[in-house]
Amino acid sequence: MKSVVLSALLLAVAGAAVAGPACNAPKEKWMPEAAFKKDVEAQGYQIKTFKVSKGQCYEIYGTDKAGKKVEIYFDPVSGKAIEQK
Repeated sequence: MKSVVLSALLLAVAGAAVAGPACNAPKEKWMPEAAFKKDVEAQGYQIKTFKVSKGQCYEIYGTDKAGKKVEIYFDPVSGKAIEQK
């Protein structure tokens, strides 16, 4: 029983360490998704996948100008990158 509880605790800690940043702005202040995507693509990124992360940030998976794979979290209000993996 202890090993099950310990395993669950370790998974929870590991999941928290992998999770992205948190964005706390109210949704009515967010940049529209279409405008955000257009802005990011104008910066040279190609978006393969776009989503709203669990932490309520805009998140993209795709490639940068050089064709390198990227995973980036953005502030949904300003559109600025806040974390890249």
